[in-house]
Amino acid sequence: MTAFARRARATAARMHPELSLVSFTLLGHLEFQGGCRATDLAAHYTLDKSTISRQVGALEKAGLVERRRDPADHRVHVLHLTERGNEVLAQVGNARRIAFRERLAEWSESDLSRFAEYLSRYNETATADGGSPDLVGGGSSGSGGEWRRVQQAEDEA
Repeated sequence: MTAFARRARATAARMHPELSLVSFTLLGHLEFQGGCRATDLAAHYTLDKSTISRQVGALEKAGLVERRRDPADHRVHVLHLTERGNEVLAQVGNARRIAFRERLAEWSESDLSRFAEYLSRYNETATADGGSPDLVGGGSSGSGGEWRRVQQAEDEA
């Protein structure tokens, strides 16, 4: 798992210098959900509110996320991607697709078909309870263990 976390972190850095793996995962979740509260992020990833607060603060400072008042409850702030956040996420998505095409260029049709089946199966499992298919896993399963290990590795780096 440590090797996976290091490779995922390095890949995220290559895709966009401003985004850590954790930042990319949070932005992807916000996009998938169409926005949510910081407490929802903490609950989804089974993380302490202070950890999410620190990550969200960095994303706000970078101009990738903004807080908006919830129209149904003005006491609540909902996190949304900014226009820049959407652009950065799209850039990273494009870079990831290019990297995948390059890595899979030599694969046979049967290998690609099996791989696609496995990815579909993973995404179905990941979204079965209404969660998003996270890069690191652990988000929809509720355990958050993989997420915490990646978060700790990023904090130590």
